[in-house]
Amino acid sequence: MNKLPIHGLRRILLASSVSLLAIGAQAQTLRIMQSEPPRSMDPADQTASFTQVVLAPMYEGLIGRSSDMEIVPVLATDWSHDDSGLVWTFNLREGVTFHDGTALDSAAVVNSFQRLLDPARGLAAAGRMRAVLADVEADGDMQVNFTLHSPYAGFVDLMATAVGWIVSPTADGAGNLGTAAVGTGPFRFQEWESGEYVSQTAFDGYWGDQPQLEGLHFTWSSEPSVLSMAVQSGEVDVVNPLPPIFAQTIANNPELDLIDQPGSSMFWVSLNVQSDALEHQAVRQALNFATNKDALVQALLRGYGTPATSPLSPTNPAWDDTLNPYPYDVEKALELLDAAGFADGFSMSVAVQEPEASIAEALQAMWGEIGVDLQIRRLESGVWSEAAFNDPDAKAADGLDAVIASWSSGSFNSDLQFRPLYATSSWAPGGANLGFFSSGALDDLIDRAASELDADARRDLYVEAQKLVNEEAPHVLLYSTRDLAAMRQSVDGVWLIPGGVVQVAGASIAD
Repeated sequence: MNKLPIHGLRRILLASSVSLLAIGAQAQTLRIMQSEPPRSMDPADQTASFTQVVLAPMYEGLIGRSSDMEIVPVLATDWSHDDSGLVWTFNLREGVTFHDGTALDSAAVVNSFQRLLDPARGLAAAGRMRAVLADVEADGDMQVNFTLHSPYAGFVDLMATAVGWIVSPTADGAGNLGTAAVGTGPFRFQEWESGEYVSQTAFDGYWGDQPQLEGLHFTWSSEPSVLSMAVQSGEVDVVNPLPPIFAQTIANNPELDLIDQPGSSMFWVSLNVQSDALEHQAVRQALNFATNKDALVQALLRGYGTPATSPLSPTNPAWDDTLNPYPYDVEKALELLDAAGFADGFSMSVAVQEPEASIAEALQAMWGEIGVDLQIRRLESGVWSEAAFNDPDAKAADGLDAVIASWSSGSFNSDLQFRPLYATSSWAPGGANLGFFSSGALDDLIDRAASELDADARRDLYVEAQKLVNEEAPHVLLYSTRDLAAMRQSVDGVWLIPGGVVQVAGASIAD
């Protein structure tokens, strides 16, 4: 019998220890709690940030973003466009399979995008892609050509979002993607207990680096105090979003880390420009001057936000930091109302969901100082959506003058902020132009900027668009929020895309 030298035994023991540590690490499951449940397991049939957090570990697009927000190759190895900017060619990565064993090839990618182009599929997020993409076709087994309606500067940014994630053609054909995700990501779908949780397990056939965790477990609660207590007690490892009122408590806890970064969510009051008083530009400007945005940020966000000075958040590359069109000025507001024939003030109504009710109450007090009687309608989410997205006639019959809402298109594509909120073609119910604002000059700027491929020239156009929206004041722009999340100090590798989309696929947990 051969005897093993002592140093050889040590090597084996060390190797065994490392292996056991690796097994122990991968046996761990990261527990994430969010403020709302997922709406679908199909990435093209939802537009909610917190749904994307759940889906992100299971799906991938041709391209994506790194933690420093750079565009990076994922299922495509490279891409290019022709001189016209209309035809984009993507070469696919070899050796990739979906969780159901289907191979990733050009036919799978074409199927994933063709379903977006089919209006009969009724996929909630598909409109964004249909507005840009005219056709998609395979060019061999591993190359795909995309043809756009017209040159679109934000095409790469759009492809890096959830609507560009590739789904298994086999699962799509089976028709159950809405309840069971099948992508190519490092984690695969395990179970969705409606109202309770979503669980995922590491995908051992993943083409890239294997996850450091065995699984992910998502739960949710709409109660801010529950979110805070869950991470403080160790019930969960990550909470997202963290309500601002608890941010300092988390920051002071040595067992926890506070994730705090500039966000892209803009909050505003959409003014119905067809209402009697609000059809006057001076009245809309007066409401902006009468809004103390700094006070709103301090009182409602505990300082974790930025007063709005344009329709874009400071995280957007086109944001112009020289703009400040409406500093808090009650006297200026009164002058404008007087000039517009409303020296004695007027009454107006606003629809708000419960989480934003405190905004309406603060505005009620502020605008009361200039004689504006703000009547608040606190509505349940579904009722609010119906009222907010009514067409002009229905909204007139309802007597609704304003809506409080928020919008985040991410930080990278200004077109997805301007076009849905301000373009004439985006009037509700088809778009999110809830106040029926219309400006031929702005429509022209939006179209020109979207097709401008030179980055500097495009930014100049978006700066002009910011100035025009500020001047016309179809919204009372309030603030942009900071993205806040909290996690146990034992967790590493969690990061945020502006807009609150937490990335957990690369996370690990220390023993």
